[in-house]
Amino acid sequence: MLLKTRRERIIYWITTGIVCAVMIFSIVNFTFIDRFPFPEGAFVHLGLPGYFKAELTIAKILGVSALLIPGVPAKIREFAYFGFAITLISASIAHFSSGDARISVLFIIDPLIFLVFLAVSYFYFGKMNQVRSLERSH
Repeated sequence: MLLKTRRERIIYWITTGIVCAVMIFSIVNFTFIDRFPFPEGAFVHLGLPGYFKAELTIAKILGVSALLIPGVPAKIREFAYFGFAITLISASIAHFSSGDARISVLFIIDPLIFLVFLAVSYFYFGKMNQVRSLERSH
């Protein structure tokens, strides 16, 4: 059981780390750069209001914190997973709707790939919580 749990923790932390790295990259990109690959900025290019950038940045900071800080309650982490899932699906739809597939299909596919990493992280998060619940009950 210990080996399985260790393997599950490794998978959880690798996938969670990848998702959090992507979110941190997008926070930095939107906050400090926001001109690549669209000269007018990603939010303007996608037709999103300027205030949404601040809201999304704050939500991503809170979500990354919820996933990385030990001791955060499971319900809060589940909100972070749900928020990131909506963000990634919405990013894919927004890029598709604005015609970014003409530039590169990766604008549409990349968020969906990271959605898979998020799903794997969430799956192993659930498994680890089951193990913890069983350990507490014995």
